[in-house]
Amino acid sequence: MGYRFGAGRGTLKFMTRALLEQRVLRDVDVVARAGLDVETFLAEAMASIGRAVPHAAACVALVDPSTLLLTGTLKFGALYGQDAHDHEWGLREYGDTEPTAFRELAHRAVPAVGTRLEDPGSARLNDFMRPRYGFTDELRVVMRDQGQVWGAAAMFRAGNDPAFTHAEVALLSALSETFSIGLRLGLLSQLGQAPQPPACGPAVVIVGRDDAISSMSAGAEQRLSELKVTETQAAATGLVAALVGAARRYARGEEAHPPRARVRTRTGMWFTLHASPMNAGNGHGTGDVVITIDEARPPEIVPLVVAAFDLTERERAVTERVLQGSDTKEIAAALHVSSYTVQDHLKSVFEKASVHSRRELIARVYFDQYVPRMGTDVGPNGWFASTAS
Repeated sequence: MGYRFGAGRGTLKFMTRALLEQRVLRDVDVVARAGLDVETFLAEAMASIGRAVPHAAACVALVDPSTLLLTGTLKFGALYGQDAHDHEWGLREYGDTEPTAFRELAHRAVPAVGTRLEDPGSARLNDFMRPRYGFTDELRVVMRDQGQVWGAAAMFRAGNDPAFTHAEVALLSALSETFSIGLRLGLLSQLGQAPQPPACGPAVVIVGRDDAISSMSAGAEQRLSELKVTETQAAATGLVAALVGAARRYARGEEAHPPRARVRTRTGMWFTLHASPMNAGNGHGTGDVVITIDEARPPEIVPLVVAAFDLTERERAVTERVLQGSDTKEIAAALHVSSYTVQDHLKSVFEKASVHSRRELIARVYFDQYVPRMGTDVGPNGWFASTAS
């Protein structure tokens, strides 16, 4: 693309802006497909976006795609290292109802929104972000592809900075799918790491009516400390608060199911977190909330990893039967296709999962978290006994 001789300054500025946006789109796409870990991908992507969408700070929320519940956060700019208000943020984000909340944005056709553009009276912005951090506007985007949300981001402006524009919202909307791809591939990049066995059994955290932790079972503090994907990720405070906020919504009858999230820790283990409100039927949502943290079982984790491979519906069906031990003829009969078609699907699955055989596929899907422990003693709860001394 070239500029016309004698083009006006406004036209030149517009064309320069368009070129900048195209470069950002291209650069983020490159790093999204590079197989980087989540932290490195997000750092590279946010730095690139900052050239076209200046902001004072940003926070990326990682979510469980099946429940949209928070599984971790990474912060940039003025928010880096700032965890003091994470608990309040989690309660507001998942306990209140706002049109620009991540869980609402996840179901909208346009995956990004400028808060001052759409909801200038936002309590989250005016009663929380502004007094706590001095932020005057936020641009939000959910990271979505193939109908699944893997994360969300909020970028902030402060002081006399101008509000985010429609053009900036459109750019973030265009990056939604690319962001999602980067998060999916980032998750898969961690699967080769050897997980450490849990040092304790299920842990319980009880949060009182005042939204503060009132008591914990033995081992719960260790589990909470492990709920960070990286050293620079924010503490688990916001994750716990998100569970509490969602549990209170469930108690009020605003959600159909109690909240649940699957989280992979720094040690390589996968945990499942459940939150249950006491007296859930009272309609008030103000009682105690019991949070259970336990090692995830294969049926809970396999769908998450298979979804991260970005398989088609038929490829998922083939993979499911491979994991069940079916051979090619059995898969072909179950799916009413030829054996050659099954082999074609398997070839595609192997490429997406970066494996060369069914055996490798099974090991990759199960992350080596379960397979090496097959044949070990079973504990009283029917699950692998702890290997800790």
